[in-house]
Amino acid sequence: MDFEPSVSSEQLSAFRREFHRHAESGFSEFWTTAFLASRLSEAGCAVLVGEEALCREARMGVPEEAVQQARLAAALEQGADPYWLERMHGLTGLIADIRPDLPPHTVLRFDIDAVDVDESQSPAHFPAREGFRSLNAHESHACGHDGHAAIGLGTALELVRLKDCLRHNVRLIFEPAEEGLRGAAAMVKAGAVEGAKYFFAAHIGVNARQSGELVCGTEGFLASTKFDAEFFGKAAHAGAEPHEGRNSLLAAASAVLNLHAIPRHGKGETRIAVGRMESGTGRNVIPSYAKLICETRGSNTEVNDWMFEQARRILEHSAAMYGQECRITLMGGGGTAASDRAMCELVRRASENIPYFRHELVKDMGRGFGADDACAFLEAVQAQGGMGTYAQIGSHLPAGHHSPDFDFDESLLLPSVELFCRVALELDARK
Repeated sequence: MDFEPSVSSEQLSAFRREFHRHAESGFSEFWTTAFLASRLSEAGCAVLVGEEALCREARMGVPEEAVQQARLAAALEQGADPYWLERMHGLTGLIADIRPDLPPHTVLRFDIDAVDVDESQSPAHFPAREGFRSLNAHESHACGHDGHAAIGLGTALELVRLKDCLRHNVRLIFEPAEEGLRGAAAMVKAGAVEGAKYFFAAHIGVNARQSGELVCGTEGFLASTKFDAEFFGKAAHAGAEPHEGRNSLLAAASAVLNLHAIPRHGKGETRIAVGRMESGTGRNVIPSYAKLICETRGSNTEVNDWMFEQARRILEHSAAMYGQECRITLMGGGGTAASDRAMCELVRRASENIPYFRHELVKDMGRGFGADDACAFLEAVQAQGGMGTYAQIGSHLPAGHHSPDFDFDESLLLPSVELFCRVALELDARK
C-alpha cells in the first residue's frame, strides 16, 4: 500500500513537548497514560487500561503508596482527565488496538516513562530555552521516551485513518516502567502479545548518534536483575556501648567491596553495580539499618543468573559477619533477545522511501545499549513462532542518555512515524 503521512512535524513536536513537560517515573505515568488514552480513544482506537493492559501482581519495583498518591495528585493538578484516571485503578500504561474485532497480528511498542534525573535549567538546553522543561522535580525525559510516546501517538493516528484497509489488527503498546526492566513482564503476563506474529520497537539515539542514521535491528542486549538489599542490625551508643551494637553500615560497606570483586564469567560479559547506599542516623549512633540498590547484568540469562547468585551469597555472608539479618527484594529484570534478520531487512526496505534516513547511514544490525525491556516482548513473540526487531533511530545528541542535558533532534519524529507505519502496513499484507 502506498503511504503518505497526514500528521505534521509541528503536531508531533507539540505532542513530544507535552510529554516532556509532564515527565513521570515508572509506574507513576498517570498524566501521560490519561493523555494518551483520551487522544487515542477520540481518534477511534480501542483503548485498554488498568488490569486489561497489565497484571497488577506481576509488577516489580512499584513506588510506595504515599509516593503514588502524591504523583496522582500532581497529575490531576496538571490537568489529567479524571475519567481515565478512574478507569486506570492506579495502573499506568495502555494498549491501543486499531482493529479490535481481530486478534493481535503486529505489535508496536513505545515506552513512556521518564528517568529519575533533575533536568538542566541551562539556557543552552533546548527544552529549558523553549519553555517545556519538566514540571516534576527529579523526573525528566532524559532518555527520549517522550519522543517514543509522540511517535506512538502519531503512528496510531495514521493507522486508525487507514483501518478499513487493514486485514489484521495492529496493536500499539505504551509501556510503563521500562527503566529498571519492570513494565514488560506485567504486560506480557496480561496477554499483551499473545498470538502476535510480529513485533517492532525502536529507540532514539542509543548507538545511532547521527541524524539520518538507522540501525534496523539489535543484538547483544544484556540480561539483568535489579534488586535491593537491606541489612537489619542493632543501634547502640557509639561511645559508651559500641560493643552492644551491630553495625549495618559496616555490613553494607563490606558487601559493596566484595560485590565488585566478583570474578568475571568465562562464558560471557558480566556487570555488577551498586548505585546507592543508605545508612546511619547520627554521629554517635551505631547504624542499625542499611540499604543497597543494585543490579547485575550478563550477556545471556545463564551468566546473569550466575552473577545474581554470587551477589546473593556475598550479601548474606556479609550480613552474617556483622550479626545482621539480610533481606533481598527483586525490583526488576529481564532476559536478552536478538532481532530477526528478516525483520531487519523489512525495516531497511521501508526506510528506503523515507528521505530522512540516509542510505549510507542505514545498517542492518547493531549492538544493544545495556538492557531494554522490549526484550521481554520480543522473546514472547519469538517463543510463539513469530519474529521481530528492535531498531535504533539516529539523532545528534547534545548529551548522553540519562544526563540532565539530554535532548534529541525533533526532525526525526515524522520520519519515525512513517517508518513504523510502513513496517506495519508491510506486515499487514502477510499472513
